[in-house]
Amino acid sequence: MKAETSETDSQLYIEKAIFFLGVIVSLLHIYFNIFAILPNLLQNSLHFSGFALLCALVYPIRKTKGSPRSSFSLFIDLSIGVIAAVCALYMISMEDAIYARGVHLSRNEWIAGTLLIFTAIEFTRRTTGWIIPVLIILALSYVGWWGSLIGGVFKFSGLTAETILFRSIYGDDGIFGNIARISSTFVFMFILFGAFLLKSGAGEFVINLARAVAGRFIGGPGLVAVFASGLTGTISGSAVANTASTGVITIPLMKRAGFEPKFAAGVEAAASTGGQLMPPIMGAGAFVMASYTQIPYTTIVVYSVLPAILYFATVGFFVRVEAKRSNIEAVEDENLKIFEVIKTGGLPFLLPISVLIGLLIYGFTPTYAAGISIVAVVASSWLTPNRMGIKGVFEALALGARNMVMTAILLCSVGLVVNVIATAGIGNTFSLMITNWSGNSLLIAITLIGLASLVLGMGLPVTAAYIVLGTLSAPALYNLIVDGQIVQILAAGNLGEEVKAVMMLALPDQIEMLSKPMAIEQARTLLDAIPPDLAGTVRDMALSPDAALFALLSAHMIIFWLSQDSNVTPPVCLAAFTAAAIAETPPMATGLRSWKIAKGLYIIPLLFAYTPLLGGSWPEILTIFIFALAGLYAFTCALQGHMENPVTLPIRLLLVLLALALLKPTMVLIQAAALSCLLLLLFFNIRRKSGKG
Repeated sequence: MKAETSETDSQLYIEKAIFFLGVIVSLLHIYFNIFAILPNLLQNSLHFSGFALLCALVYPIRKTKGSPRSSFSLFIDLSIGVIAAVCALYMISMEDAIYARGVHLSRNEWIAGTLLIFTAIEFTRRTTGWIIPVLIILALSYVGWWGSLIGGVFKFSGLTAETILFRSIYGDDGIFGNIARISSTFVFMFILFGAFLLKSGAGEFVINLARAVAGRFIGGPGLVAVFASGLTGTISGSAVANTASTGVITIPLMKRAGFEPKFAAGVEAAASTGGQLMPPIMGAGAFVMASYTQIPYTTIVVYSVLPAILYFATVGFFVRVEAKRSNIEAVEDENLKIFEVIKTGGLPFLLPISVLIGLLIYGFTPTYAAGISIVAVVASSWLTPNRMGIKGVFEALALGARNMVMTAILLCSVGLVVNVIATAGIGNTFSLMITNWSGNSLLIAITLIGLASLVLGMGLPVTAAYIVLGTLSAPALYNLIVDGQIVQILAAGNLGEEVKAVMMLALPDQIEMLSKPMAIEQARTLLDAIPPDLAGTVRDMALSPDAALFALLSAHMIIFWLSQDSNVTPPVCLAAFTAAAIAETPPMATGLRSWKIAKGLYIIPLLFAYTPLLGGSWPEILTIFIFALAGLYAFTCALQGHMENPVTLPIRLLLVLLALALLKPTMVLIQAAALSCLLLLLFFNIRRKSGKG
């Protein structure tokens, strides 16, 4: 009995330590993000050190179900955490001395640097499993040893151990490099913002608002899941967290309304995955994308709104069609009125989000905007019954730090892999391989990247999968998108004189063809004939800066969207498995259902590739959006064999053709005709129910 009491007290002390350390870590980040300007390496090392200590407490070296951590195990964990923190700060403090010695490491620096790398690998193993640690070890050993033993394009002459260690710590892409900077600034501040929203009661408000708005429609509980998960995406940075938080309410609601349990779980997993695509936060990937591309975060967010709506509309279409197919009627929820929900809990959610969006639009940095929005959360909570006092603020600070542990360790450690990719030029080589394998086909390249993201997603969190894929394949995808645009310009005969001059140097025997319009096939043949050393120059000169920027955004958005598919695609689909546990359904069958419902993850990236959905004029974008919305509805009905009423096989085939016509970039007249045909089909399908046809 005494032993059990002692173990319980020990666990209580650990929780208190996590709480107070979390508050300190959060306050430290607020200080150097809002009030001070620290050197990047120092800030990032402080960031890593704080979360290494937290990780040691939150993630034990050995997980044992049902039994508390032993004192010896706690001692080992704390020792590793302290070693990691001390070594990180020591190595940064010795930077000037290392440069003064001509970039040579002393014995103490060798020991501290090596321990730093090993502790980073160990904490990554604890938080994310074995895949990333294995990748780190393979990457570091590749540039130091076995890269020189292999042949072919990936052969790499080995670096010295001293060079590898130095670059891993001090390099721009190393453990304290650009990705760690993103983690210590944007990502942490928005995770902290989400924690304050949750503590203010915003999570409950989101679900109640969704029930009040969507609960009365046919298939309402399913639409509640879609709506709630979209709003929760502004709070949470994880599809699994979205599923766990909203699913415990929405999945039972859907089951009680009459939805099949597997379908209910699949809808929740698909909708929660979409939460990572919903502005203004979009998870950590948006900040990584902004850093990689140097495209303003606000631009990424603005152009992400309509694609996110298209995705959620697709999930909503599945809910509506399934409700009609299963004869599920609307359910009145008399206890929830929209005005009452907003009155009791809306301000702590709506006001801070409005402040955040307003500050971003007016040009404030995302970090500063998040900091002010946190203050807005606390202030607005005092206008409701759920006021945040000192205790609530401290709880939010501790929660934000605890929620950030895995992401912080991951983003710092994955820099070790990205550093090797940049050092060895693997990204460029891999991009050339994708270009060769795809045969200059953008569709095949996207398919290859989609398969790679699925394989990587089996072992990597979504953010890490995007980082690795973006580093490896974004250049190839960008080149293919740009080449497609140049082919259109070349075929129309609108090539600029400077570009013509460069192409004439490369293709002197084709001078006459360059001066007049030509067929698309001829334009493609000409572009493919340009030597690789001049192809980059042609790409840079042929497109305007805005067109090149949005081609780059399209490439990264395609990869970002495809990197989400591992949440809902078997064999490893953690969001679907989480939903299956709540719904008490077979995990793999639920994964297959969520994969079907989340088809927007695969269709909408094609719009990024083949249409100006990102970067076109707003009339163009809205036209594409409207036709795509109708096309996604037609595709959903074709898959389900049902509109408002069942449809026959010939009609299903016709719906597939209409979906292709609406989604494929063709003449507006053809798309308008397809839309008219779809509306006629829907009209006669509805009339069939009423017995008028």
